[in-house]
Amino acid sequence: MPTESLIGYGAPSASTPVLIKTDVFIRFYLLQCLLIVQMHSCFPTLYSQLSPSLSGLSLQSQTPEALRVVNLLQERNLLPPGPVTPPTPCLPQDLQKINCHPEVFRSTLTSIPQTQSLLNKAKLPLGLLLHPFKDLSQLPVVTSSTIVRCRSCRTYINPFVTFLDQRRWKCNLCYRVNDVPEEFMYNPVSRSYGEPHKRPEVQNATLEFIAPSEYMLRPPQPAVYLIVLDVSHNAVETGYLDIVCQSLLENINALPGDSRTKIGFITFDSTIHFYNLQEGLSQPQMLIVSDIEDIFLPTPDSLLVNLNECKELVQDLLKSLPQMFGKTMETQCALGPALQAAFKLLSATGGRVSVFQTQLPSLGVGALKSREDPNQRASAKDIQHLSPATDFYKKLALDCSGQQVAVDLFLLSSQYCDLASLGCISRYSAGSVYYYPSYHQQHNPAGVECFQKDLKRYLTRKIGFEAVMRIRCSKGLSIHTFHGNFFVRSTDLLSLPNVNPDAGFAVQMSIEENLVDMQSVSFQAALLYTSSKGERRIRVHTMCLPVVNSLSDIFAGADVQAITCLLASMAVDRSVTASLSDAREAMTNASIDSLTSFRTSVLTIQQPGLLAPACLRLFPLYILALLKQKAFRMGTSTRLDDRVFAMCQLKYQPLVYVMLMIHPALYRVDDLTDEGALNISERTIPQPRVQQLSVEKLSRDGAFLMDAGSVIYLWIGRNCNPNFLTQVLGLPNYAANMLPELDTAESQRTRAFVGWLREQRPFFPILHVIRDESPLKASFLQNMIEDRTESALSYYEFLLHVQQQISK
Repeated sequence: MPTESLIGYGAPSASTPVLIKTDVFIRFYLLQCLLIVQMHSCFPTLYSQLSPSLSGLSLQSQTPEALRVVNLLQERNLLPPGPVTPPTPCLPQDLQKINCHPEVFRSTLTSIPQTQSLLNKAKLPLGLLLHPFKDLSQLPVVTSSTIVRCRSCRTYINPFVTFLDQRRWKCNLCYRVNDVPEEFMYNPVSRSYGEPHKRPEVQNATLEFIAPSEYMLRPPQPAVYLIVLDVSHNAVETGYLDIVCQSLLENINALPGDSRTKIGFITFDSTIHFYNLQEGLSQPQMLIVSDIEDIFLPTPDSLLVNLNECKELVQDLLKSLPQMFGKTMETQCALGPALQAAFKLLSATGGRVSVFQTQLPSLGVGALKSREDPNQRASAKDIQHLSPATDFYKKLALDCSGQQVAVDLFLLSSQYCDLASLGCISRYSAGSVYYYPSYHQQHNPAGVECFQKDLKRYLTRKIGFEAVMRIRCSKGLSIHTFHGNFFVRSTDLLSLPNVNPDAGFAVQMSIEENLVDMQSVSFQAALLYTSSKGERRIRVHTMCLPVVNSLSDIFAGADVQAITCLLASMAVDRSVTASLSDAREAMTNASIDSLTSFRTSVLTIQQPGLLAPACLRLFPLYILALLKQKAFRMGTSTRLDDRVFAMCQLKYQPLVYVMLMIHPALYRVDDLTDEGALNISERTIPQPRVQQLSVEKLSRDGAFLMDAGSVIYLWIGRNCNPNFLTQVLGLPNYAANMLPELDTAESQRTRAFVGWLREQRPFFPILHVIRDESPLKASFLQNMIEDRTESALSYYEFLLHVQQQISK
């Protein structure tokens, strides 16, 4: 609650004689008590500063739960029974109710320090995490010829502006006073006039505008899809071509778009193959360009065709493609020239390029040589080759971005492909990277199922074209680093040729000017894009947070998961620009420094042990989890592409999915009950308690489910309850990677729970059944964060190390 609100309710001074009726006084007294409790739980320091003026009505001093001191060396059971919930910013109730949802927009600190020096003292990072194009069940859409914005800083009007009267409003970012336009006086929802503060723009922190013509540099582009396929011997042998063509045939009518939607195809091996799909042809016509040093388009007007008008030819091509290359012996792969061809084909319109690649590019521009030495994986003191071997892919991506073309990369390979180099084509063009190691239609059925499910989601999910996103913040704050897949066009403008609902972004911030006179600050993300139906739209998210002037208030508002995810993105950058060991050291220091600051500057009574506020009790555990994560771990035999892909995901995935990658959730599932279950669409979803990630928690007579984000493990104890084996798996020695549909209560509960976990993310996690002899047992055990490994400390040893550093 802002200071002015609290001070406004101060008790009458002793020098002023006041007569108050008894019942009025009691009500006034209760209101005072309520305010003191709320203020005390939000801002303990502010409360202590104001308490003298409220001394006549003071309550017993209580520490807010967020600042309850936890001795990490003694309290081992720190995990909550369910998901970790983000802290709620301490704002007046009316503002809090309409604040932006934390799944869309959240800050590492929900109480913003008044000064940079105060932030530096807290040793906590300040930044924002965004999921701007997230699929939302409810999204207010406003159609208006006038979009009201601040005349000075161009902020969109939002719930946190101040109306000085019916005709004037004050911007919450730059504080300029603006006139209310005449059209804004009418409320289209209530159909009333004269209440601008009740308009949907001022009642919703997330909403979407249908933009008028001034928001268009050119007529909105159509949805344009170009499929680029590796058809070398290696590619055909994996069997992926059948899956892609079949999936496109099944989903061709569900591709987002309208009557203008265009589609085209390019295949490549040592040469580039185009396909003439012009209306009037009896069958698709293949055109081969063998001069890969000087790529040209053989028939520019007939390679990208209207999907509705040429659908039969497109379907014919998809049915025949797998057979056309079934007997190929061509082993070379000219990916670079194929991408150049794709860029030439799409540069006039913009659109999406979907590239399917199965090996290291070996011919033409962008050809790469293997940089991985498997013998040095475990022994090397530091990890080499995390940065690209060539700037070809980055330069081409920037060219693509300039022409509103995004490139999505599907890497299906059992060999090293140099993802550190290839990934640049997607990173800088705002595309996505999908990676399927050891992909093979016969030998890896689980991988095939995952690819099929991902591909269906990819082809049918919502898409935005020719997008830009700008993040604005209150005067005094500044943004200095972005994380995600994009090109930074100016200091606060991201170029996003495509935007998809599964992409996350993060930004780091600093405090450039003291925020001394402010009770709150605001942040606004505005995403301008063209929908697949050709509408220009603007999605706006606004978040408001209180400003505080003490370290204890900063710590009380710390969001441990947001801090962890921002540090993970920062550590990826550090690994590439400096070294992996530098990044690891910086993450460890982050936990040491913040707990040192808490101990020395917030705690009034010094106690023995490793002390943390309750809100940061999981911080050392999450840092240890990051150190053991595929992206950052040392000493174990981690393939270079696996490591680089993990780094890509940490930078690009929204927070909720990143956290499962960092710290998987472990549940015991052989004793599921309906107690505390959720009821969703007439389904009962059991809610087992989250367990600590330690082998100690596994029992041989049980079954445990581990949700690690992109993969789910079902671990079956050696002496597992025979009832579970027969009622849920059907067979005592069941080893398939999917749960059988059995007509038993136990089977229904287990499948309902696994299905519910899967529904909460856009990608499809594979299920692996793990037994003592399973080859994947090592992967499962590697996620036991709290246990010691050959090259990494146990959680307890890590805590001792942190304590030792703090005590120095």
